[in-house]
Amino acid sequence: MTATHDVVNPATEQVVATVPSATAEDTDAAIARAAAAYVGWRAVPPGDRARLLRRFAAAVDADREHLAELEVANAGHTIGNARWEAGNVRDVLDYYSGAPERLFGRQIPVSGGVDVTFKEPLGVVGIIVPWNFPMPIAVWGFAPALAAGNTVVLKPAEVTPLTALRLAELARDAGLPEDVFLVVPGKGSVVGQRLVDHPDVRKIVFTGSTDVGKAIMAGCAAQVKPVTLELGGKSANIVFADAQLERAAAAAPYAVFDNAGQDCCARSRILVQRSVFDRFLALLEPAVQGVRVEDPTRDTAEMGPLITAEHRAKVASYVPDDAPVAFRGTAPDGPGFWYPPTVLAPVDPAAAAAVDEIFGPVVVVIPFDDEAEAIRIANDSPYGLSGSIWTENVGRALRVARAVETGTLSVNSNASVRYWTPFGGAKQSGLGRELGPDALDAFTDVKNVFIATDPATEEPS
Repeated sequence: MTATHDVVNPATEQVVATVPSATAEDTDAAIARAAAAYVGWRAVPPGDRARLLRRFAAAVDADREHLAELEVANAGHTIGNARWEAGNVRDVLDYYSGAPERLFGRQIPVSGGVDVTFKEPLGVVGIIVPWNFPMPIAVWGFAPALAAGNTVVLKPAEVTPLTALRLAELARDAGLPEDVFLVVPGKGSVVGQRLVDHPDVRKIVFTGSTDVGKAIMAGCAAQVKPVTLELGGKSANIVFADAQLERAAAAAPYAVFDNAGQDCCARSRILVQRSVFDRFLALLEPAVQGVRVEDPTRDTAEMGPLITAEHRAKVASYVPDDAPVAFRGTAPDGPGFWYPPTVLAPVDPAAAAAVDEIFGPVVVVIPFDDEAEAIRIANDSPYGLSGSIWTENVGRALRVARAVETGTLSVNSNASVRYWTPFGGAKQSGLGRELGPDALDAFTDVKNVFIATDPATEEPS
């Protein structure tokens, strides 16, 4: 009998679908099909490959509301966020549909001939997607991979497979050749591990916890298999005394409570200059209490539930009875894995809540005295994924941005991701870059070809 997994709506605790769980043998068969399809896909003329990706984007656009409803039911995302996420899939596909005709090599001056380089696809790419943003994180991997001429085997998170399975259907409807883009649901220990171990998978893209990322990197090392990793975060939101405090405080809740805090980029440490600490907290409290935590199908919802009961218990463990809770927002009673937005302050920078990635709607507020201390606290973490700086002093903004050890920063903003700019982490937050023009380099190898035109010229060895 084929093993299955029940997909549960985290807002209602009701089963919404039952999905087969692939075995290692199923995964091997999918990899073999993708490897066979690679021969034809890499040979598709660039203009035709671009046209197919544009058709895929159009199919996603036409199905955007359906995809959003699937994500609300499967992951508990608010309908507003889910619509944005489906639109992001469309936009990323559109962006990389321009890539096949722009995978430029170079002509390098040499003596005795002509030297040219080609950007060659790698082969089968394995993409392992987390449960927190199932649609966007999937497309950040598969769109540039497909554009570069690779085939893809994608493993969605076991608890959130529905939108990935639908995207595979839309790819087929758009005319992508059979087996070029395959989705294989199942356990990470089975499907994910097989993608890492299989010699015909030439590249792994993984988003998830740092511990699992380390294990994947070690597994790939045995085959010298390249990896792109986007891992944990404990990002700092640094507020200086000269900042527009009202604006910074109003924006801060959405920088950490969006998606119920289940976001690697969450600014879950707010560092506030001591001279305005009390004023900032006074402004932050009504902003937090104003976050609408409610049925995610409502257009007014700003935050939904956590993904599972087990994850809710983990988040709650960081807020014991004696925790320094400054204030809380509200959350619904009854069914669903709800947890209220929670602010802890003041918090010792060495406390577990200030160090660990909680991955939930819990934020710590930490005072600092000067620029040097703000940088020291921000960098006192194994992570370095994102962050924000709030100040009206342009010189300070640039100094601090250069000094904070993180891959993505915003000044007077909490934006982390734009699909046309690079995204990725420093330190233990990851390896490599996704999105923007840089992502294509992760899915190609540079091949150098020398063509002798003057046989009499002595060539270097």
